[in-house]
Amino acid sequence: MPSPDRSRTRPHSPGGPVPFPRSPLRPDDADAFRHALRLARQRTGVRTVFGGEVADGALRLTEFTGTLTDSMRGLRVVPGRGLGGYVLAHQRPYAVNDYVPATTITHDYDSPVRREGIRAIVAAPVTVQGGVRGVLYAATRDTTPLGDRATAALMDAARRLAGEIAVREEVDRRVRLLETAVEVPPAQPPAPGLDALRDLHAELRGIAQQIEDTKLRDRLRHACDRFLRAGIEGEGGDTGPQGGDSGAGPHADRTEDRPRLSPRELDVLSYVALGCTNAEAAQYLGLEPETVKAYLRSATRKLGVHSRHHAVAAARRHGLLP
Repeated sequence: MPSPDRSRTRPHSPGGPVPFPRSPLRPDDADAFRHALRLARQRTGVRTVFGGEVADGALRLTEFTGTLTDSMRGLRVVPGRGLGGYVLAHQRPYAVNDYVPATTITHDYDSPVRREGIRAIVAAPVTVQGGVRGVLYAATRDTTPLGDRATAALMDAARRLAGEIAVREEVDRRVRLLETAVEVPPAQPPAPGLDALRDLHAELRGIAQQIEDTKLRDRLRHACDRFLRAGIEGEGGDTGPQGGDSGAGPHADRTEDRPRLSPRELDVLSYVALGCTNAEAAQYLGLEPETVKAYLRSATRKLGVHSRHHAVAAARRHGLLP
């Protein structure tokens, strides 16, 4: 890679937009970093990979694979200092063929790097919404350049990690909005709160499908169910939905045996309940329109009705939708 041009490159703030407060559903992001490092090691063919998250404006190195010592564990890297600090400040990958004598970076962290014995290093930022949330490194113990292929593979792992973090932060945002919708003050008319609950319930189910972590996806679905029950119990009076949903509403009878709908059938019905066409629901859920049609047909059959309109009403009557 070319040497950094300090006269033309303006440093950026590594933090970017402040992330939404974390929901109780969100696991420690360290697991996502470990997965990204395993992927980086596999894709780059480099044995030594490491990295960590950015917090309070600085990078903390916490995750390591293939290192021989603990010399860099817990190392705090600030913007503009060392290789990682350059990546933090300029929000782009950078590499050196021999770390210690390199003239394009500062040498605040030479001691732990020497003890580990690494020489050629490439680092890539994990960028989410315009801010660096972490840095991934790949390193060797000789001065052979890592090359464009290894750099591209490391950048791909960083992009995948950024996508996972972005999804988790969107979940945090939606969970908080859903909590706000459920916590409607008693003096406020119930209908707007119920409408918001329905909209956010559908979007949260759609977001769950984008999460690769199976445990997190299941926890998010269970949270949808809990918010659904909280919203139903929290809405006072008879606030049956508009548009002729006869028999449906937050206080409809739910003591009878409920049809067993699959998560995907409920996902589809959630968007149909918002007035989405099959094509629109498919776009939100990342499915083909024909697949959405098949799930809707199956849900309609299980609910014992003959139209999408009545399927939504029946699902609400059984307490399966808000």
